[in-house]
Amino acid sequence: MFEKVLALVRRRPDSACEMTYEEARDILEQENQQAKLELAEREDVEPEILYYLATDDSADIRRRIAGNPATPHHADRILAADNNDDVRCELARKISRLLPDLDPDSQATLMERTIIVLDMLAQDQLPRVRQIIAEELKATVKAPKHIIRKLAEDQVLEVCAPVLEYSPLLSDEDLREIIAFTRVKGALTAIARRQNISESVADAIAASLDVPAVAALLANESAQIREETLDAIVDNAADITDWHESLVRRPNLSIRLMRRIASFVASSLINVMIEENDLGAGDGAALLGRVRERIADEQVDAEEQQSVAAVVADLHDRGLLDDGFVMEAVEKGQRDVVMHVLSVLTGIDFDDVRDIVQRKNARRITALAWRAGLSMRTAFRIQKDVAKIPPKELINARNGFDYPLSEGQMQGLLEPYF
Repeated sequence: MFEKVLALVRRRPDSACEMTYEEARDILEQENQQAKLELAEREDVEPEILYYLATDDSADIRRRIAGNPATPHHADRILAADNNDDVRCELARKISRLLPDLDPDSQATLMERTIIVLDMLAQDQLPRVRQIIAEELKATVKAPKHIIRKLAEDQVLEVCAPVLEYSPLLSDEDLREIIAFTRVKGALTAIARRQNISESVADAIAASLDVPAVAALLANESAQIREETLDAIVDNAADITDWHESLVRRPNLSIRLMRRIASFVASSLINVMIEENDLGAGDGAALLGRVRERIADEQVDAEEQQSVAAVVADLHDRGLLDDGFVMEAVEKGQRDVVMHVLSVLTGIDFDDVRDIVQRKNARRITALAWRAGLSMRTAFRIQKDVAKIPPKELINARNGFDYPLSEGQMQGLLEPYF
C-alpha cells in the first residue's frame, strides 16, 4: 500500500496529470511520513492541503512547506511565527526571493500579503532569519523601503551590513542619520564601502573618526571626498597608522595634501604616493626630502618596549594616574595615553573610549573624566585638546570648577558601555 502511495505522490506534476484534491487527501490519510514530505514540496497541490501541512507536527514537513512557492499566504503567516528556526529561515529565503518578481500593479493584494509576512520575518528574534532577508534584498530596488531601513538599523552587524553596503534604497539622508546614531561596530565601515558615496556621506564618515570606517572610505576609489574633508582626516592621521597606506594611495591628491601626508607617514609609503600620483622628479624629491628631515629630527626612546596600554596599566597599579599625569599627557599631545588612562580608570573598553573621543561628544567626554575621578578642569582640557571639540560646543565648568552635569546625567551617558 505504501508503495502505491509513494508512486502517486512522486507522479510527475505536469499539466496532464496534476494531483487532485482527493488524491492528496488519500496520501494524508495514510500517515506515511515520506509521502507527506514529498507532498509538501509539490506545487500542483491544492492550497488547502499545503495549509494543512503547515501545522504538521514534523518540523521537516513544515520547513518544506515554508519553501514551497505554492504555499498560500495565510499558511506563510502561520509559518512566520513557527517555533522552529529552520522553518522560519526557509520561509525567509522563499519570501525574499519571490518579492522582486512580483508585479506591484497587477498583483497588489499578493504584494501586500507578501510584505506582511516579510515584515514579520524582518522582526524575527533570530538574527539568522533577518540576515537571510538582508542578503536576499540587499541589491533590489523592489523591496519595501521601511523594511530595508529597519534592517539597516539592526543591532547585529551581519544583518545591517549587507543593506548598508549595497542597498540602492538608502538615501544620503538615511545614511547620515545611521552614521550619527548607530552603535554597531562595523556599520560605518559597511557604509564606507558603498559605491559612489556622495560628498555629504563621506563628510559624515570622516567626522566620526571611526578608524576602520575612515580607512575603508579612503580605500574606496569611487567615494567622492572633498579636499576639505581630506584635510580634516589628515589633521588626525599622524597617530592612526591604519589610515596611512589608504591615504597615500588615494587618487588625485593635491601637492599640498601630499606634503602634509609626507610629514608623518613612513618613507616607504612616500614612494608609493609618488608612484600612485605620477609625480615628476622635482616634486618627488621634495617629498622625500621632507621625510629625511623629519626622521633626522625624531627622538626615539629605544629602551621603551612596552605598549602604551601596558605602561598605563603599570602606572595605575602604582597609583600614579591622577589629574597631574593626565594634564601632562595632554600638554605633550599624547592622545593615546590619555585615552588609555580614561579606559583604565573608568573600566570602559579602550575602543569605546576612543569612539567617544573621536565622535567629539562633549557630554560623554565630560562624563568619562568624572567617572575616572578627574577634575572638571581636566575634563575641559580633554575636550579641547584631545578631542579637539569646536569652542562653541565645549562644556565649561560650573562655578569655575564644578561639573555642570548631575551625577545621574553622567551615569546615564555612560550606561551603554557597561
